[in-house]
Amino acid sequence: MTLPSRRALLAAPFLLAALPLRAQEQQPWTRERLLAAWAASGRPVPNLTPDGFAAIQARRTRGLQRLGQYLTARFGEADPAVLRAFAEVPREFFHHNYEGNYATPWDAWEDNAKPWAVGFGSALSDYLGQAYMTQVSAVKPEHVTLEIGTGSGFQSAILSRMARRSYSIEIIERLGRGVGPLGRALAYDNLETRVGDGFFGWPEVQGGFDLIIVTCAAQYAPPALFQQLKPGGRLVIPIGQPFRRGQFLYIYTKDEEGKIHSRKDVGVFFIPMTGRMMQPGAQPPATTPAQAPAQPPA
Repeated sequence: MTLPSRRALLAAPFLLAALPLRAQEQQPWTRERLLAAWAASGRPVPNLTPDGFAAIQARRTRGLQRLGQYLTARFGEADPAVLRAFAEVPREFFHHNYEGNYATPWDAWEDNAKPWAVGFGSALSDYLGQAYMTQVSAVKPEHVTLEIGTGSGFQSAILSRMARRSYSIEIIERLGRGVGPLGRALAYDNLETRVGDGFFGWPEVQGGFDLIIVTCAAQYAPPALFQQLKPGGRLVIPIGQPFRRGQFLYIYTKDEEGKIHSRKDVGVFFIPMTGRMMQPGAQPPATTPAQAPAQPPA
């Protein structure tokens, strides 16, 4: 995800130690826990030395500080729930290339945030971009969320730490099956994934969703996603042409009467939504809420 300039970062240091982190109430995250979770995920366990693990954690500390500064600069303040989730979820656990079937945890929390390939044309988005989308999603503890485009699985894991229940759909079968066990390996028992076309959402989930977040670029917002959005719910979706600049993040909200409101947010760049979205003749009906005029960024 490409976001606007980071020039507005605050000069004052971000105090990570001041956060009421849920992770601090759990057992410390260690190299042994990482390797055990990796083995439980069914993927080849990386040859990660104690020094290598320590280097990752040092970068993690810097990355979390950078993330807090960035969110404060963009929103005026960083949502403590977003900071807690990013501190709790071990990003290095999601650094794996499923096409080549090899691990790259030592690449996690790089000083210059960027996307990382996970195979089959998909990517683990940069952590600042993911933090931005997470904060703009306004997740609450009672929420049920749906992610379209599981990819590495990191975003759905983040949402699972913030919401009551988190669902995620991946259209690439080999990627979706590879990522599927990650939540169980980390004992995230409120996270469920499946392979399918996110264009149609997850209609079997009773009651719908408080948040639907799309992590691939759509040419328009699929009508099924509006149908599955609860009153008061929010749809966060990149919209634009495949592999072209000019994509923007749109934020749709459904009011208590079921009316859809839209807001055009920041410029982004995502890989395209595939499946039904890319089929010839797949155009939104003339009356779809996705046709509502976008408003200027707030």
